[in-house]
Amino acid sequence: MITHIDNILLRDIVKGGQVNLELNKAYVDGLNVFPVPDGDTGTNMSLTMNSTIKEMEIEDSDNIADIIKAFSKGALKGARGNSGVILSQIFKGMAEVISQASVINTKTFAKALVNGSNVAYDAVTQPKEGTMLTVIRIMGDYANRIAGRNTDFIEFFDKIIKKGNQVLQETPEMLPVLKKAGVVDAGGQGLLFIFTGMYNILAGIEMKPVESVATATVEAPKQVFFETDVHNLENIEFGYCTEFFIINLKKNATLADIDKLRDKLYEIGDCVIVVGDLQLVKVHIHTNNPDKALGYALTLGELDKPKIENMFEQHRQLVQAQKKQKKKPQGMVSICTGEGFKAIFTDLGVDAILEGGQTMNPSVSDIVNVVNSVAADTVFVFPNNKNIILACEQAKELTNNNLVVIATANIPMGVAAAMTFDADSSIEDNTRNMQKAACAIKCLQITHAVRDTEMDGFNLHNGDIIGMSKGIISQGSEVNKVAEDTIDKALEEHHSTITLFYGQDVSEEQANDLQQSLSQKYSDKDIIAVFGGQPHYYYLISLE
Repeated sequence: MITHIDNILLRDIVKGGQVNLELNKAYVDGLNVFPVPDGDTGTNMSLTMNSTIKEMEIEDSDNIADIIKAFSKGALKGARGNSGVILSQIFKGMAEVISQASVINTKTFAKALVNGSNVAYDAVTQPKEGTMLTVIRIMGDYANRIAGRNTDFIEFFDKIIKKGNQVLQETPEMLPVLKKAGVVDAGGQGLLFIFTGMYNILAGIEMKPVESVATATVEAPKQVFFETDVHNLENIEFGYCTEFFIINLKKNATLADIDKLRDKLYEIGDCVIVVGDLQLVKVHIHTNNPDKALGYALTLGELDKPKIENMFEQHRQLVQAQKKQKKKPQGMVSICTGEGFKAIFTDLGVDAILEGGQTMNPSVSDIVNVVNSVAADTVFVFPNNKNIILACEQAKELTNNNLVVIATANIPMGVAAAMTFDADSSIEDNTRNMQKAACAIKCLQITHAVRDTEMDGFNLHNGDIIGMSKGIISQGSEVNKVAEDTIDKALEEHHSTITLFYGQDVSEEQANDLQQSLSQKYSDKDIIAVFGGQPHYYYLISLE
């Protein structure tokens, strides 16, 4: 019988959740609503859990509050995709309760689940029922009801997991799109794998993967083509880049005290960034008195991971051209995959490109790093994937620059937005013009099914070529024929230009054949074939 969780068991059960999810991430990836090779929910959640474990392993304290705060911080730093960001918010809410508790019993854990649900709901602008949000909410409410009469964690976990599985099986009735696809919510399933892993540790059950389904291979994102943040050595007034976290804030500390800290730091330096709350504060400052900066911070709480860098010494090694580089008012960052698209965005003046997309959503930390690398006061970022938009919004709180997210849901929208950027225009005008250009794009996707299913009136088989707009609108066995059929069905009278961004599995000759065929059929339209080099999608087609 286990009636409370100590610091050792807390680390063990979180690790158990990570191990069980890792074993079953392919299964979760396979629960993608659309039967296309971009299922990534399991991978995103697994990478988020990996970051959580890494941060907890760094924390060498035996204090439960320290451990659970590392648990929350690691999840936020590594959050990938919508599912990863929502998971990080669930963990944040749980950590808020557990860090304040004198003992972790079933009542404490139940309250933590409820608060985790509340924080996660607050983080989503338009929460949908039938998702992992529903699963954690009902699990939390149920746990709160039974905690008083279920003091043994093994029995307690067994019951809340059964309740969670019951809710998960009902998600297709809450979201018609799940019912059509014949799958349960992937995020909810991933969440249950995590809690099941925790239960397995408590009950001494061996971790085993369920029967997996086919899914695309996912690689870690990598950063390319970014400019270095360079200072003009002759004009540097404050020479020490000082960064640190403030943790374990004093009980009498208030949000007003954090604001006062920011004001004090402005008196001794520049490039001041102070973000966070009463749980964790991140500080960045360029100053000649790092000792004073650290001293001010100590009046609020404890210091964690202080870093002081001599910027003069760093930049003496840079080339003269870099030494003279000036910070410009506005810059751009694009998230995409495919050598062709990288070249396109570079030609359009994008300052930095973060590799990522359908099958490898970058983490919040990845986005922060690439945005901070751009020498601009304001940075526009193009997520180019609906599953990356939320992570970009989360990155706003952590970047050194003013980050403006242009909510591009696909790469052609990002290309259209970047084309309208004008360095001489105001931030407001550029934001408005880029949003307008992106919204004017109708994107079609030509890919292949990765499993047998019935959807949108089509009886699909693994390997079938499919064309999609908002749903599946075409099916066949030949790429170009499906592409042409998809365009025929989606093209509207006001569209004047058709751009064929062909992927890595389509030859230039094949793309030119499609271009010529379309030119004969639509002589009044401009038909353009451009190499995108994207994986998995034969064509991304822009109608404008």
